[in-house]
Amino acid sequence: MCTKISLMLSLLCAPLAFWACGDEGSSVASDDDYSTVSSSSVPDIDSSDVIPDPDRGSSSSDKTGSSSSVIPSGVERSSSSVASSNSVKSSSSVTSSDSDWTWDVPKEARLNPEITYGTMTDARDGKKYKTVEICNKDKSLCQTWMAENLNYADSAKTVSLKGKSWCYDNKDANCEVTGRLYTWAAAIDSAALVNDTENPQTCGYGKTCELTEPVQGVCPSGWHLPSYAEWQALFTAVGGQDKAGTALKTATGWDSQTGDEADRDAFGFSALPAGGRAYGDFYEAGTYARFWSASEYDSVDAYYMRLCYFNDYADLLYFNKRIGYSVRCLQN
Repeated sequence: MCTKISLMLSLLCAPLAFWACGDEGSSVASDDDYSTVSSSSVPDIDSSDVIPDPDRGSSSSDKTGSSSSVIPSGVERSSSSVASSNSVKSSSSVTSSDSDWTWDVPKEARLNPEITYGTMTDARDGKKYKTVEICNKDKSLCQTWMAENLNYADSAKTVSLKGKSWCYDNKDANCEVTGRLYTWAAAIDSAALVNDTENPQTCGYGKTCELTEPVQGVCPSGWHLPSYAEWQALFTAVGGQDKAGTALKTATGWDSQTGDEADRDAFGFSALPAGGRAYGDFYEAGTYARFWSASEYDSVDAYYMRLCYFNDYADLLYFNKRIGYSVRCLQN
């Protein structure tokens, strides 16, 4: 069965590997264009919209977004890299930590004390972030990631953010812990793409575009929004996609944990279960982390990375561009 989300509550049934966990949200008929730069751009989706019950989606989709991949609306779509059945832990392997998630613990307390972190400062607002270098075994490929979620909100300087990023439960203090939740168009800074004099593009919900990598998006100068391939490279560096969930999640803070305790947050990526936002509501803090990629699937959906509380796996999935997910930036 899938994870079924009603407005404020998630109900987890026994997960199967080839079905994605259901997210609220669907591909509605209205054409919300997130690329417009005016202050009256895309009206926000609110709770008056009907949230359909999630259905089971096909796992046979590929990266081309072909029309042969028929997936019902209201489900979290899976990419071709969805887990095999032996890589997803059964519910019996989940260790409950008695609702370990709380907003009262500062983000610094969740970092791995055995990791030597770097520091970077976002010149736009002066915020400081911990960083971490993660390399594959032979160090032929190294990536430097922010070890915290982005918390940039200046919609006067970055107009793509206007009405398209949020603190969980609309509480500023929560952004100090898990950063902001962004729509995909906000994450890629669609307004900047429209105004690019060399290669202007209209990107966002209902639009397809060909982005030139790296995509800086909402990230600070010298950093960018990771692509699908760069997320895959991270999975390889931490021991493979079937182990990446355990390796990338913080050792504490998740409502439940799987995998050996010694393997948790082994590389210092320190992913917190920040949850998400859809239809005006916030959901799943404590149980899920989702991070946008710079790669779109089609005009409606874009790829993102997902970590679940009930397994050791890291997914690369695609879903509706209007949902609010976290952003982790990667150094150029």
